[in-house]
Amino acid sequence: MIGEAPLREKVVAAARALAPAGLGVGRSGNVSARCGEGFLITPTGIAYEAMAPEMVVFLDLEGRRRQRELLPSSEWRMHAALYAARPDCGAVVHCHSPAATALACAGKSIPAFHYMVAVAGGAQIGLADYATFGSEALAQNALTAMPDGRRACLLANHGQLAYAEDIAAALELAREVEALSDQYARTLALGPPVLLSPAEMAAVLEKFGSYGQQEDA
Repeated sequence: MIGEAPLREKVVAAARALAPAGLGVGRSGNVSARCGEGFLITPTGIAYEAMAPEMVVFLDLEGRRRQRELLPSSEWRMHAALYAARPDCGAVVHCHSPAATALACAGKSIPAFHYMVAVAGGAQIGLADYATFGSEALAQNALTAMPDGRRACLLANHGQLAYAEDIAAALELAREVEALSDQYARTLALGPPVLLSPAEMAAVLEKFGSYGQQEDA
């Protein structure tokens, strides 16, 4: 298991990668990683280029921080809810990526218009109901929008949320959600999308379960 010091460096690196990856502008968004009985999360109000590993905040799942640490991201409740509810959650990326945010502001989820929607763990990428940023209501709405092991959702009038087993995978999933959001928005401009059937999406999800390099039995 990776130690806390290198994990802090990974959180900072992922936060700095958001804007170059097209996932946000300025200080928007936040990144966290599970650490022991809690998690490490980016602090609030610190520009990513000025952020140092020691500025990353450790919280337990109740939101308690160590003495003399900075204040955490205002969205810490959303991260904490995922770590508490999902044992497979090792890292979380929340961002205001352009296409995902546009769909979320239009009140649209992402249906099975493309088989790659399954990358988020289901036959669609849901839309969480709106609640004020940083609130417990928003955290619970996000969980509701990600049932049955789904690992990403859009947040109404806000942005997107993605989680995975580690920081690199969470960042990659956030990029996938943004790409799918852009493709779906372009599809809507051409007319009603042609959706894949539930049976086909079930088949895709099954294939995704064994996709890639597998260890020998």
